[in-house]
Amino acid sequence: MATDGTAVLQNVRRYRAIVSLYRQAAAFRPAQSWSLLRQAEEWEQIALMELEAYYSGPDHDQPPQANFYADAPWPVAIAA
Repeated sequence: MATDGTAVLQNVRRYRAIVSLYRQAAAFRPAQSWSLLRQAEEWEQIALMELEAYYSGPDHDQPPQANFYADAPWPVAIAA
């Protein structure tokens, strides 16, 4: 796992984008919805573990940078 605050937030943003895709797929695939929702929950847990690992680390007193969207292309920033 990354220890840089910006990298952590970018990872969490990516994980939550994956969660969103699984939930959207579940809405359009009722026969597979339980499996897709379970996978979405697993990715959400990964995102939470990444945040918890960062904030329980030795340099947790420094918050991650809040402007990590500045370098991202506009459509990517909206997906998060």
